[in-house]
Amino acid sequence: MSFLQHRTRVIGALFVFHALVASCGFRHPAVFQVVPDAQNYLLRSPDRRETQFPNILRDYNGFEPGKSWVDLRPLMELRIENAYYKQGSSRRGLDGFLGTEVARYAVRKDGLRLVSVQEMNGRPSGDRPVQELISDAAAHARRYRLFFEIVFNRSTNSHGSVLLGANSTEQLERLSAELKRPEEICGDVRADCTAFPEACSVSIEMKIVVNGKTDSVDWGSLLPSVVGEHPRHLQMRRLYAGRLVPVEINFSDRNALRLPLLPGDHIAWD
Repeated sequence: MSFLQHRTRVIGALFVFHALVASCGFRHPAVFQVVPDAQNYLLRSPDRRETQFPNILRDYNGFEPGKSWVDLRPLMELRIENAYYKQGSSRRGLDGFLGTEVARYAVRKDGLRLVSVQEMNGRPSGDRPVQELISDAAAHARRYRLFFEIVFNRSTNSHGSVLLGANSTEQLERLSAELKRPEEICGDVRADCTAFPEACSVSIEMKIVVNGKTDSVDWGSLLPSVVGEHPRHLQMRRLYAGRLVPVEINFSDRNALRLPLLPGDHIAWD
C-alpha cells in the first residue's frame, strides 16, 4: 500500500468516527450551563433544554412556592418533630409542653428508611414515639406526596400534615383527590395515608455534598446558603442521566449564584 493510499484511509476513518460521534448525540458538551437572560437566569441542561431559575424545582418534582404539597424524590429527607404535652393540657403553645422528639427518614426508590431519632426523657406513656408516627406498612411505597397542612375538622379547625404513599402516580393522584374528605381516608391507621398530629412539624430536607462532606439542607435552598455571597473559587456538579456532570457558572455573578439546589448536588468552594 502506498503512503498516499494509507493517508487517504486514515483520513476517511477519522471522518467516519467524527460523523458517528455527532450522530450519537455528542455534539454538545455534557455540562449544565448557567446563562444570563433578560427576564431571569437560565439553567441549560446537557440536552440544551433551558429552564428559568424559578421553574427548576417545578420541573424536578412539581413543586411551586405556595403550593400545599410536594412530591418526594430519592435523596430527599423527611424531618418529623413531634411535641409532647402533659396529659389533659390543650396541646397548644407552651401550656403543659414537655419537649419534642425528632425522626429523620431518607426517601428511597423502595420507600422510607429511618436514619435517626432524637428521643426525649419523660415522654407520656400514652403517646406514640415519633418514629412510630409512620407505620411500617406506610414506609414501603414507591411514590410519596407530603401535604403541609390539611384541615380535618372545620368546626374545631384542627389541622396537620399528611403523607400519602402509593405504588404509582395514578394511585397518588386518586388519593390526593380524596383528601377533600380527609377524615374518611386518614381516620384509621392506613398504609396509604399518614396523618400527623397537630403539634407535629414535618419539613423536607435534601442530601448534598459540600467540600467532600455529606450535608442536609432545607428543600428550596439556593446555592449561596452553602457557599456564601462571594466565593473565591467554586466547582459544582449535578446529577444527569445517572451521573454527575459539571455546572458551568460565573461565581463572581451574585445573580448566577441564586441557582436552586437539588438533591445529590456536589459543591466544592472556598
